[in-house]
Amino acid sequence: MQTTIKPGQVWLDTAGNRIQAHGGSIFYENDTFYWYGENKEKTTPGSGIWHWGVLCYSSRDLYNWKNEGNILPPVEDDETSSLHPSSHMDRPHIIFNKDTGKYVCWLKIMEKDHTQTLTILTADQLLGPYTIVKTKYRPLNMSAGDFDLVIAEDGKAYYYFERVHCELICADLTSDYTDVTGYYSTHFPNIHPPLVREAPAHFQRKGLQYLVTSGTTGYYPNPSEVACAKTYHGPFEILGNPHVNDPTNTSYRSQISSVFKHPYKKDLYIALGDRWITDEAAFIPYEDIKNGFDLMYNPNRAGEPFPVTERRQPYNAEDNTYKADYVWLPFRFDGKIAYLDWKDEWRIEDYE
Repeated sequence: MQTTIKPGQVWLDTAGNRIQAHGGSIFYENDTFYWYGENKEKTTPGSGIWHWGVLCYSSRDLYNWKNEGNILPPVEDDETSSLHPSSHMDRPHIIFNKDTGKYVCWLKIMEKDHTQTLTILTADQLLGPYTIVKTKYRPLNMSAGDFDLVIAEDGKAYYYFERVHCELICADLTSDYTDVTGYYSTHFPNIHPPLVREAPAHFQRKGLQYLVTSGTTGYYPNPSEVACAKTYHGPFEILGNPHVNDPTNTSYRSQISSVFKHPYKKDLYIALGDRWITDEAAFIPYEDIKNGFDLMYNPNRAGEPFPVTERRQPYNAEDNTYKADYVWLPFRFDGKIAYLDWKDEWRIEDYE
């Protein structure tokens, strides 16, 4: 039995297997926490497998997790399916629609031409089975990257997503949560990676809407940024990097996928992050990563030689996500400013 959360350490389920819920989120219902995310158990070097479905785990304490199985199993016999193991499927998000009684799941898909689309599914139960409603969907006719789904207190839903390599979008969802209405707002415009904001994670606190985002450096970590606004559509005020005293400037070598408000705690908001690269030999300083991505995307630097960064061994981050770990940390607030302090170990019970 586990009685604490240990960020960055190997986390095993109740059967003793490494938890596979990457790019994950937590859904709470019936006094049970459900943690779901990308199943990377077969994503090993040379496998050609990007995912093995979406796995879900259940827990009563947020420490000990039971494997509930693939709620979205891989489709092995159809290479055109967005759920085929070779499909670049990322970051599942599930919300519940009280009016329709449906659980609605959105998936980001990186297509072979490098545009990004969505697959949308619905189910009568959180654990499935799910039925595809839309595939190869381009919201607002945009290439849509990392995202989050948000339900307001009045039941209205919003979709925050990265307009790939450009800006962040907040779009209103239709009443059934399977489409956008056409109304949207734009935020955090940047010319190109690595400074374009992606991986939006939303939470609400004391009347403010918060967004945590990362830069765009692939699986290599970078500094996060927190912003807040009085409304879902902003305007957003940038508050800065929440990861204080982080000497690596890489969000403690992680990327946040979602933020979960504990239902029984007064002010406990937990940032769920992935440490995609766990091999110390593969670590590259952020300034080198930032420079490399700027060289790739900055038209003003076209033709400049690409610097050779020393590594102790060849490494492909995409082929090693099966052993990615998790960095879960509680937010600390000073007024409206949000911070994430590093903790080797922490307990839910230590919060009111």
